[in-house]
Amino acid sequence: MAEGLNRVILIGNLGTDPELKYTQNGQAVLRLRLATTESYLNRAGERQQRTDWHTVIIWGKRGEALNNILSKGRPICAEGRIQYRQWDDKDGNKRNSTEIVATNIVLLGGRRDSGAPSDASGGGSAPPAADEFGDDDIPF
Repeated sequence: MAEGLNRVILIGNLGTDPELKYTQNGQAVLRLRLATTESYLNRAGERQQRTDWHTVIIWGKRGEALNNILSKGRPICAEGRIQYRQWDDKDGNKRNSTEIVATNIVLLGGRRDSGAPSDASGGGSAPPAADEFGDDDIPF
């Protein structure tokens, strides 16, 4: 019998600064809010956009390192698996969450500080050349 595959790849921008917490056992957990925006034409031929929000979780030392690099607005590619959780809150209500447990994060392009999109034609900030990275910029 073949095994299943649970794999997700998302490309988007961070909507908030990362949130680093630790479990009771001292394990680091980094939580990101990632916005993905899709453009499409509606029935009237008008361009529309839809933004979906995703919670991305990164465990361990990788999460700690990425916490020092990532900030709101940064474009990233997150690769991992979908995880669904269900629990009862303190009032006894059923709660659900859907998260992406990331196994790989790729830093993309430059930051969008000015709100203007960056592109390869020189209209935005370009990623630094390979020799411009410092030891503190490497997430592992």
